[in-house]
Amino acid sequence: MLISLSKEKVNNWDNIHSILNNLEKHTIPERSINKQKNGKKINREVAFITFNFGIDGVSIEIQKYALILEKLFASRSKNTVFHFISGDFYDKADTVLLPKWKRFKIEGINGWSKWDDGKWFSGLFYSDMPENSDISDFLAQEIWKQTLKFSCILCSYIIENNIDLLIPVNICSNPGNLAINLAVIIVTELLKIKVISSNHDFYWEDGKEDRKPGEEAGVRDHFFHNSKNRPFFKLFKAVYPWNGRYWLQVNINQLQSHELVEKYRFLKNKVHEIGSCLSNKFFEEYTFKDVMSARKRMAYILSDGKPIIKTVQIEKHLMELGDWMTDQKPVVCGYNAGSELDLTKNETIYCLQPTRVIARKCIYRDFKLIAALLKKSRLKDFFEKNSSSQLVLHITGPVPIEHQNDLEKVLQGYMQLCKEIPLDFATRIFVAFSVGTEKHPSLQKNGLEKLSIEEIYHMADIVLFPSETEGRGLPIIESGASGVPIVCRRYSPEEVFDDVVGKNLEEKYRIKYLLFPEKDDFPKKLLSQISNVLIDDKKRRIYSSHNRRAVRHRYSYPMLINKFAAFLRMLANINEEKGKQECE
Repeated sequence: MLISLSKEKVNNWDNIHSILNNLEKHTIPERSINKQKNGKKINREVAFITFNFGIDGVSIEIQKYALILEKLFASRSKNTVFHFISGDFYDKADTVLLPKWKRFKIEGINGWSKWDDGKWFSGLFYSDMPENSDISDFLAQEIWKQTLKFSCILCSYIIENNIDLLIPVNICSNPGNLAINLAVIIVTELLKIKVISSNHDFYWEDGKEDRKPGEEAGVRDHFFHNSKNRPFFKLFKAVYPWNGRYWLQVNINQLQSHELVEKYRFLKNKVHEIGSCLSNKFFEEYTFKDVMSARKRMAYILSDGKPIIKTVQIEKHLMELGDWMTDQKPVVCGYNAGSELDLTKNETIYCLQPTRVIARKCIYRDFKLIAALLKKSRLKDFFEKNSSSQLVLHITGPVPIEHQNDLEKVLQGYMQLCKEIPLDFATRIFVAFSVGTEKHPSLQKNGLEKLSIEEIYHMADIVLFPSETEGRGLPIIESGASGVPIVCRRYSPEEVFDDVVGKNLEEKYRIKYLLFPEKDDFPKKLLSQISNVLIDDKKRRIYSSHNRRAVRHRYSYPMLINKFAAFLRMLANINEEKGKQECE
């Protein structure tokens, strides 16, 4: 089948589009891999495919989906195997992927700047590619070569491992690598593979072609850079996402589903939403002793094996940032070099930013808030009266290589904070980066267990989340389950934010939060509320007990299990003729 496709003449984007529209003539009538092998019935096998696996939110959600499917298949077979296909498996992937799960790496299918060092991504979405130009035809031919290569590798792996269900995550909605998206489409259509396309982000979310004069640019406007190249953009819209015969589109919010049905004419019964869920450990009660235990273990991680953290001077770290980006080891920055940070002291205030460092998270604004608190609230008095008090902003996630500039903005925000507050305060404010690390050899040496995501939340006095745009906003849910107050922005799309916090639900099901303002003029009332939460345990408990009950009701495992059970039933009943949709 693929040999036949490889003989198709591809000179431009129209040729690729034509091939997709005619895939049916290449499709085999019956899949041999569903037949018996060695006299035994083949058990269902499932594969997830995404750009890369690490400690990011997408990888963590995939882990949840796999655990849910394991529970569902357990009653049918004890031999279900799960496969995880990716362009890269980072060190932190071991935190997310269980040892028993199979991994398969396909070189070249990572996305964005990690797709051949960003050469093709830049060519499609940042450089000019006029219609009918030589560069347009060249890119079409090159993308098709990669597509055929990826298709052969993926097809062979699926057949060899008898995979019946493929779950692409963001591959077919967020255009990080056009070639692997086309390969997924071709292979699943040819082999009649059932597909649950899990979509966290779409290119049209905070992206569009034309902006009014003075209108602020959107974070995904670059996907429209070559929209006037009609053959390219016609193909682009047809495959993001693909309206496949055996596909379900599973989105993380209702706005995405509405767009697919109303604008892109997907069948309603093939478009669904899926919420998140939290492990039972998030809802377990924990004590002050547990908090100190988690902080002690994190200190070992941040200090490379020592019980007390010593800082790297902020200017020095900024100067050597290029080198740090290549290995990204945990580090704590301070105003001075060698300052000691003790996370286990009662006077240490722990602020948590549980995200990666990328532009839309707007982490630099955390320091603007901290500056306002140290100038205009009870926190100023607390620091003046308690000379041993310290404050740390802990950013948990790694920094994608293409986001070094965003990290520099965060570090410069910290430096600006230090200039605006008294020197005595500045020497007691720190910024920590654990880059997704949850274990260290020193933990085992000292008889300590590795940290979990739930325990990382337990360390915090408050969670800061000034993100500009989110597909869901998991830190709001996770902080609520942990009973940790959160200061969060009403991010875009606002309808998604309202849904996450339960704006239209009964009061008992709404997540309480403090609102991060759009501008850096922090109201006196807000500063008072935040400082009270940081200093007063009783004020903190107002959010704790309420939010834990609300989140338990809305984001427990049974809800997600029922969702996936329904998806599997739908896939089993898909009618080939009714489900068939050609790209426009």
